[in-house]
Amino acid sequence: MKAALYYGTHDVRIEQVPDPVRRPGEALLRILRSGMCGTDATEWKAGPHTFPVPGPHPRTGHSGPMILGHEFIGEVLEVDSGGRFAVGDIVASGAGVWCGECVRCREGRTNLCLNYYTLGLNTDGGMAEFVSCPERALVPVPTGLSLDLAGLSQPLAVGLHAARRSGVKDGESVVIIGAGAIGSFVLAGLKSLADIDLTVVDFAGARLDRALRLGANRVIAVDDETREAVLAAVGERGADRVVEASGAPGQLNNAISLVRTGGTILQVGLPSKEQSVDIHSLVMREITVRTTLAHVCGEDLEPALRILATTELGTELLDTDTAGGVLPLDRLAEQLERLATGTLEGKVLFDPSL
Repeated sequence: MKAALYYGTHDVRIEQVPDPVRRPGEALLRILRSGMCGTDATEWKAGPHTFPVPGPHPRTGHSGPMILGHEFIGEVLEVDSGGRFAVGDIVASGAGVWCGECVRCREGRTNLCLNYYTLGLNTDGGMAEFVSCPERALVPVPTGLSLDLAGLSQPLAVGLHAARRSGVKDGESVVIIGAGAIGSFVLAGLKSLADIDLTVVDFAGARLDRALRLGANRVIAVDDETREAVLAAVGERGADRVVEASGAPGQLNNAISLVRTGGTILQVGLPSKEQSVDIHSLVMREITVRTTLAHVCGEDLEPALRILATTELGTELLDTDTAGGVLPLDRLAEQLERLATGTLEGKVLFDPSL
């Protein structure tokens, strides 16, 4: 089959590799859409960090070049008899695989499973014509939902999980720092959970325009008076909750300056380097800092598909500069470079059959 293999920094190759072998409890899928995300771009730009290259990965045992892709939609080709799916079903993958038995799984926090691994991050994934995926990590795609929109379900599930982690409630004021892809998905998650007053902060341009279309009450462009503008909008005491979704240097401290005493900060973005933090202000103002990782497949993936099937959210998040946002795999390297350099505004999807 045709597949996109990661070898190292700026080295992704489209090659012919053996078809995957389906194991019991897994479904063999023909990939219909596969997406890329910031992690892929980071590995492209400066990896490997997460990818097991050269390996081996402690849980999957994978070593060497790895097939990318942890956001994918597929058609079931083979499956266990009596399983949850039938041949021909169209499914979305959460890609993360959990054991169901460890202490974190028993708590329902399957994203923190002690034996967790992710297809496309820790072993071969869905940037290929076929992949074999554990059934538990699959959810049926609603009838009538387009493949392109369904291809956004995994990152939206990540946004929904982040929104739940924030603890947001009706009537609260929320500030999001960073209106890129993950910030947009968190925005959508927040709006789906609560009736809030939402302010989004980023550099002037298309990202802020999109945030308004996605439901932000206001947007504020970054300049020397950004903090004053935000506090003028939410009140001098600060916002009830601040979501730091940029990962840019110094932005956690910026979030601390924007949240009210006793408020909550949700750290979503991952800085590329270790950052200093104003612990004194955190302690003296009793600010809660939460973090978020991936998603809980059983709680987040199906609602993400439902949102995409019943709203116009997906059309705002697909990249409109790439002929509908669907490309062949041989365009992957150029799109990873666009994402890594910040010139890609929307999600791009790939169809390995092209």
